[in-house]
Amino acid sequence: MAALDELRYHEHLWMEREVKSVANVTGRDIREFLALSPGVPIRPEVAAYRLEQAGRALADLRRGDVTGSKVLLIG
Repeated sequence: MAALDELRYHEHLWMEREVKSVANVTGRDIREFLALSPGVPIRPEVAAYRLEQAGRALADLRRGDVTGSKVLLIG
C-alpha cells in the first residue's frame, strides 16, 4: 500500500464517487504523524463476519451489539 501522501485516486480509493472530508494536510504532516503513531495506545476492535452472515452483521449493527469496525469476509 502506498504512503498516504502517495495515494492515487483511481488506484487506491476504490472509485468512490465523492470525498466527504478534506483537510489541509501536507506530506510532511503525514510523515510526522506516522512517526508518532506507534506510541499511541489505540487498540482497534474488529468484528468479522463471513459473507453468508451479512444479515446477522446488519442486525448486530442495528442493535448496537458490536463495537469497532465490522468486516465481511469474502471467500
